[in-house]
Amino acid sequence: MLFNSLSFFIFFPIVAILYFVCTYFVKKNMANQVLLLAASLYFYACWNPLYLCLIVFSVLATWWGGLALENKTVKQKRIVVALVIFVNLMILFFFKYYNFFCDSVDWFAQIFSKQHKKNILPHFSILLPVGISFYTFQALGYMIDVYRGDIPAERNFITYALFVTFFPQLVAGPIERSRNLLPQFKTNYRFDYDRVTSGMRLFAWGLFKKIVIADQVALYVNSIYGAVNEATGLALLLATFFFAFQIWCDFSGYSDMAIGVAKILGFHLMKNFDRPYTASSIVEFWRRWHISLSTWFKDYLYIPLGGNRCGKVRRSFNLMITFVVSGLWHGAAWHFVAWGFAHGLLQIISINTASLRKKLRLSMKLETEAGVRSIWKAFQMLVTFILVILTWMLFRVNTMSDVATIWNKFSAVPSEMLLAFDVLQNEGLKAVTRGLFGLGTISTDFGAYKTVFAMLCISILFFADWFGQKYPEGMKSQGVVVRWACYWGWALVMFYFFSFGLPSSEFIYFQF
Repeated sequence: MLFNSLSFFIFFPIVAILYFVCTYFVKKNMANQVLLLAASLYFYACWNPLYLCLIVFSVLATWWGGLALENKTVKQKRIVVALVIFVNLMILFFFKYYNFFCDSVDWFAQIFSKQHKKNILPHFSILLPVGISFYTFQALGYMIDVYRGDIPAERNFITYALFVTFFPQLVAGPIERSRNLLPQFKTNYRFDYDRVTSGMRLFAWGLFKKIVIADQVALYVNSIYGAVNEATGLALLLATFFFAFQIWCDFSGYSDMAIGVAKILGFHLMKNFDRPYTASSIVEFWRRWHISLSTWFKDYLYIPLGGNRCGKVRRSFNLMITFVVSGLWHGAAWHFVAWGFAHGLLQIISINTASLRKKLRLSMKLETEAGVRSIWKAFQMLVTFILVILTWMLFRVNTMSDVATIWNKFSAVPSEMLLAFDVLQNEGLKAVTRGLFGLGTISTDFGAYKTVFAMLCISILFFADWFGQKYPEGMKSQGVVVRWACYWGWALVMFYFFSFGLPSSEFIYFQF
């Protein structure tokens, strides 16, 4: 079930009404937990009921593992936690990475042996369970927290099952921490007008970003990246730029909706995005982008590897391992690994040159005791933004073979611009636009006017982020006329795109 579907608009009000009725008339908190657990399992089963067994198994394994850690020696605890983690990761590996592993074995065998026969290992046609990476990591985070002694094992199975399967963040996060979310289920949250309206505003804002911006620019991005060999370099560059905003609006839109839905019910999920494209370094970008995953890898992989408590070489190695694994987490393909490697390399360069760059700023009087000058800060943000956009190309390509083609076409952009002047004189602006931006390769249902509107929204979002405007919560401080004018504007625009656009398109991170 998608947040941007009619079925959810029927499902959630029913759940919310039943939940608030229970909080008033049923004193026992367990009734609310059972209700939310049943709703969460139904929410997941709407996608594929057969795969409920996987999430139930993960819940049972990690719940039993947490209880099994009690009153055990250090050695016994290590055996239990290693066994539970291994079993869960093997399930994740089989469904998400097995065929990728087989293809990689074939590829390497073909390189080193001319007599190689394809398909050394058997391949399986497997449907990837939606959200498996998210709920597996959340369950394993709980297991590790119990092992470390950060929290006690949860003895109530219903409470723990609800923690793993809670429907707002089940399929695409945020990846919650047990110490934050688990205790919240033990409290009944009654209806609160301010909290509910705040959650509704956040949900509406996320829905706006998804169907008005992400889904519309996706039409152009998918068309260009689906025809890499035919597209111009400038079209690919523009599509990569659009993809940066597509994935941001798509994923942060989902996170806003998840946090908003949970807030309506009274639960507080962690913030997942914090104006990522205003970061002034790659290091800062990852403090602002997909925060729940970044902090998960930091807490459960980077720090256990040694973190920054060791020398520069080992620290760089730890960073690279963390980011390569992060890239692989996003998808079973080498271009995701390359994307993770690129960000790991940029992180290493950024950290190891920090002192040198500071000396340079001081010598050029671009930094004072009061901080970095605004003009230099803006330059840092621009450079970081460009680097992030270029690395998104590795994320978006369909295969690694497309990477070389795209880079070659990027290098041809200056010559394409020069050629455009000749075309402009002979054939006019329309021919230049269609030639440079590849619009001729797109079907007639492209809806260019919708994309133009989405571009306008992107510009507004970008500059609002740049100047630190807070939305949608900033709306409640506006006057009644302005506030309700914005609400009706949101509603009308979303109704139009929802009715005639792509209302049921899946979120990008559902594939992870």
